[in-house]
Amino acid sequence: MRRVHYVLSTHWDREWYQGFQDFRYRLVQMVDRVMAGWERETLGGAFQTDGQAILLEDYLEVRPEQAEQVHQRVADGHFKVGPWYVLPDEFLVSGESLIRNLRLGRQLARGWGGVPSDAGFLCDMFGHNSQMPQIFAQIGVRGAFVWRGTNLLNNRLFLWRGADGTELPTYRFGRIGYCTFAIQVRQSDLTQPLLKAEDLNARLDAFLKEEDEQVPVGPMLAFDGCDHAEWDSAAYRVLAERMEHPDGKPVGKYEIVHTTLDDYLTELLAVRGEIRQVLEGELREPGLFPGEKEAQWLIPGVDSSRVRLKQANAACETTLCHWAEPLSAFAHAAAGLPYPTGYLEVAWRWLLQNHPHDSICGCSIDAVHQDMRYRFHQSQSIADRLTTEAARAIALGAVTPSAAATENQQAEGQPQARVVVFNPLPRAVDEIVTLEVDVPTDWPGWSEMTSFETRAGLQILDADGQAVMYQRIGQKLNQPRFRVYDTTFPRGYNVHALKIALPVQLPPLGYTTLSLRPGQLGMPTLPASGANLVTGVRSMANDYLSVTFETNGAITILDRRSGNSYRGLLTFEDCADIGDGWNHGPATNDEVFLSIASAAEVSLVSHGPLMASFRVRVCMRVPAGFDAQTGGRSTQRADLVIDSLVSLRAGAECVSVQTTVYNTIRDHRLRVLFPSQAVRARSYLADTPFDVVERSIALRADNAQYREPEVETKPQQNWTAVFDGQRGLAIIAPGLYESAVLDTAERTVALTLLRATQRTVNTAGEPEGQVQGELHYAFEIMPLNGAPDRVRLFDRATLLAAGLRTVQLLPEDLSNLAQSAARSEREVMPLPPTAGFLSLSGAVTLTSVRRTAAGLELRIFNPTSQPTQAHLSLYELRITAARRPASRHAQWVNLESTPLSKPFALDGNTLTFEVHPKQIRTLCLIE
Repeated sequence: MRRVHYVLSTHWDREWYQGFQDFRYRLVQMVDRVMAGWERETLGGAFQTDGQAILLEDYLEVRPEQAEQVHQRVADGHFKVGPWYVLPDEFLVSGESLIRNLRLGRQLARGWGGVPSDAGFLCDMFGHNSQMPQIFAQIGVRGAFVWRGTNLLNNRLFLWRGADGTELPTYRFGRIGYCTFAIQVRQSDLTQPLLKAEDLNARLDAFLKEEDEQVPVGPMLAFDGCDHAEWDSAAYRVLAERMEHPDGKPVGKYEIVHTTLDDYLTELLAVRGEIRQVLEGELREPGLFPGEKEAQWLIPGVDSSRVRLKQANAACETTLCHWAEPLSAFAHAAAGLPYPTGYLEVAWRWLLQNHPHDSICGCSIDAVHQDMRYRFHQSQSIADRLTTEAARAIALGAVTPSAAATENQQAEGQPQARVVVFNPLPRAVDEIVTLEVDVPTDWPGWSEMTSFETRAGLQILDADGQAVMYQRIGQKLNQPRFRVYDTTFPRGYNVHALKIALPVQLPPLGYTTLSLRPGQLGMPTLPASGANLVTGVRSMANDYLSVTFETNGAITILDRRSGNSYRGLLTFEDCADIGDGWNHGPATNDEVFLSIASAAEVSLVSHGPLMASFRVRVCMRVPAGFDAQTGGRSTQRADLVIDSLVSLRAGAECVSVQTTVYNTIRDHRLRVLFPSQAVRARSYLADTPFDVVERSIALRADNAQYREPEVETKPQQNWTAVFDGQRGLAIIAPGLYESAVLDTAERTVALTLLRATQRTVNTAGEPEGQVQGELHYAFEIMPLNGAPDRVRLFDRATLLAAGLRTVQLLPEDLSNLAQSAARSEREVMPLPPTAGFLSLSGAVTLTSVRRTAAGLELRIFNPTSQPTQAHLSLYELRITAARRPASRHAQWVNLESTPLSKPFALDGNTLTFEVHPKQIRTLCLIE
């Protein structure tokens, strides 16, 4: 006799073909009826909340009077909650977002008095990333439940081996996925399902026979939870009769019990050693078999639909993880600023509510994605504000002068403005950067050759008081600003806003201070030698790279280190897209347009010894849309204007590009192409959450046999790199989640900029899928002089996404901030003009620095396939407002901050430790 675990659930997309409030109306009705079933004793077992906690949170917002009853049902196990807060997409959000999602879901379950589910529910995600086994295992999840991305007909059980080697027992849902039981047994796909007991029993017997054959060991699972489906009380009565045993003994071959996924896992783990099949890494198999045998679809086109959503999400994640959390932790340590735990939790909650797979994937109706913009704005606004407050608190200490310095400044009679520049990386930054600085309007200016334009005079001193050469990129005179006070109304004032390029040296996760003084009249902005990165009317070069602009707007980069030349970069490709939010739809009668013969304008924007920039404006004449009547692209042509600012900095090993697309075209996909000529390459690298994966350039040889063919485009998070041992390119593009390396002789890296589509689920078509208007992108082109340095690529991506943060302080700002600190009874103590907070070396990447109840928590991972030693150094700054000495102890913790080791002493302020290949490690510095 085999035990069959009947698990009652639903799959509740919070928003999709209806908006959130429409779905919530149905959700409240569903939860009411579940609880009524328990009250009337017509429902005899637990209800699994679809692997996520937000269902009950949304319910209680409308039914607060039910809070006590819901909490009791969670506490006694009737509601099995979590482990997720929401069911996310696994490729379109960061690894940190996945962790925070799981933490919040489990926290809510405990807060309601329950034990969170340890079942890794991944029922409907569009493929699975390579690190989910490790993430699950490190947070206490004991097994996984999947469907998409796998093609298993005759076996439902396998061990899923993650990138680091972690293995989890995994159940793969049947032919129709998580809906298999509901459709095969209850016929929930029919408007009038069969309710006769004999029919239901016959269909149940057929289901059990199939499950028996395909589950070779351990218990069997009957998961009853399809899309937005309530529990079927009539069908449940028939099932309950099979579960009742008046004499205490089940009859027949199967013992059916109403339990949870967790109970099923407990039994499955007992036979884990008998599971033979192993699947490794990413699970991204497209649908193979005919629909009557298997109905799974991978749905790979979501990586590029409604691209503005993806960019907004990446911006929120970057600001929270690389600015708001770490800078707030350091402001607490160095300046005594209270750590804003509550604000950060609110910001994360807003962000996570945009991560359900039908939300962040961009495959819902327009109203859903309009709601998402509001949530992104809330999260971004909180994160930006926290970053500003933390940076100001640190900056105030960094520029608080000693008495001697104050007297010296007064003697000189030169009022100063200060700019404090912050570094988001745990490694030092020493390069040319661009900053925007404000200078007072009453500082003297000067004119060059004409009196019709005044240039704001400016002298810049570094933290040691040495003059810094800078290059003026642009200026805007008399720009309005306003200053907010605690006890009086805000007041406006004007400044001259200058954009400059200059060399900076920034300590790891630290800051440096610049002083601005009035410049001398007639002071030139360039050195007397006249050094210039511009080498010709259409070229620029530094010590490493030479860039030439072609007449069609493409660029050629010569790697002066290797002699390799890369031609045709920044070519644009435009093709039809008759798909939807789920998939790119290629048209049979398509015409693919390239910018290789388009009209282009090239203009010199800035030149000097520190940075050179050219603007390339390409105008492609392409079909205005797709004509459904002719089945081809429209004969009406329209202008697709693409404007790119291409910059090269002194000492840089990559070329920076800022591109604006003025999209007035419908039903199309736009990509930017970078031919690498890495002709011998057979694979390429791309980053995914907590990993770097190697993918084949060639599509599978048997692709024609697949019901859903494999496509060349695949997900990335920040970068894609191809290298053949002699030459190659890396394209760094945070916020753009779809790339490819084309299987042609040129081995072209193709980066998707947008997909504009009309079709929207359950509508006749809606306008916002066409992503009209201006779209802005930033990416870097890095010729490879050797095998891709994964850690360096992550660092470049972080620096490109996060930028540098600055705090600008005029004397009035210093006074205002000092008074505000005094009202908060927070002592302002001088800090060094340049300081770092912590540094990390080795082949590891830092993804999180934040405070928890135990202390400062750091998370790192090894993106390589080799073990590495990492070295952590902490800088001596004040640790708390109470000025307690720095902690000298630390301990390893899991992803829920639960200790994995006993506290151990640090060697002074340093720690050297090993990180295994692809391993994620979390360290808590105990306070």
